Amino acid sequence: MDIQTGLHGPLRIACVTETYPPEINGVALTVARLVQGLRARHHSVRVIRPRQAGDAVASPIDGDFLVRGVPIPRYEGLKMGLPCTGRLIELWRKERPDVVHIATEGPLGRSALLAARALGLPVCSEFRTNFHAYSAHYGLGFMKKLILGYLRRFHNATHCTMVPTQALHDQLQREGFRDLLTVARGVDTRRFDPARRSEALRAQWGAAHDDLVVTCVGRLAPEKNLATLVTAFDAIRRQQPRAKLVLVGDGPMRKELQARCPHAVFAGQRLGEDLAAHYASADLFLFPSITETFGNVTTEAMASGLAVVAFDYAAAQRVIRDGAPA
Repeated sequence: MDIQTGLHGPLRIACVTETYPPEINGVALTVARLVQGLRARHHSVRVIRPRQAGDAVASPIDGDFLVRGVPIPRYEGLKMGLPCTGRLIELWRKERPDVVHIATEGPLGRSALLAARALGLPVCSEFRTNFHAYSAHYGLGFMKKLILGYLRRFHNATHCTMVPTQALHDQLQREGFRDLLTVARGVDTRRFDPARRSEALRAQWGAAHDDLVVTCVGRLAPEKNLATLVTAFDAIRRQQPRAKLVLVGDGPMRKELQARCPHAVFAGQRLGEDLAAHYASADLFLFPSITETFGNVTTEAMASGLAVVAFDYAAAQRVIRDGAPA
């Protein structure tokens, strides 16, 4: 298949996702980049997603196809789509896609899988979130095997499942997942660049030119293992008392972390060049999560010129050589 046009010309692709910008998380942003890249190559992409705050009542013929959604329990700010198999069958009978691409495995993703199978459409999926690993962080550890079983059945019902690293491919294969395809991730080096370092921004943080600024970018949530981040930074401050901690992101643990780290800078959610400047203006990136399928922030930090400390896992395992200079 020609990467530019497909076998017989541009493809009609239905991209199904429960999260999409302006929501800010790794899945939403990565799916958006995928859609932008496909459209830049002249493919026709219809995004099927839950309606978000501020969305107008859109016609399914124009732009995204919007469905009803409800907030995800214990995950403030994000929604999951409600089941809508019948609506998708009706839509795809009128404008039949060449392929259905499912990015998330929630009720909307399952509806898309059922509708595509009913219409004989080819389906590919992506394994983007370790929901079974998240369960222990939300008081649902007893459901880990059930969640993993659902994910396995879901993905094995598609023609192929894309994963970002060979390590995740091998792990899922051991768990009984079939038809896995490793598709590597990239990073926008025009946006994430050491040249975006800002002494003015560092001054806002209270950091002098030679002070060590440690940062972490991501959702402030239990599954990110942030207690380890705090412990690591405490050890750094014992060696360098003027070190600053800058947390970029938001989430349910913000108040708890503010109480635990009163001297830290909580920068909130940042986007675009502003986010890039926050990366490049730091010196050291700490990333304690061990629940990622990849972790785009690791490669974004590296592209921004930061030293990275992370577990030998996901993106860090893929792109970092332990102890090697940049």
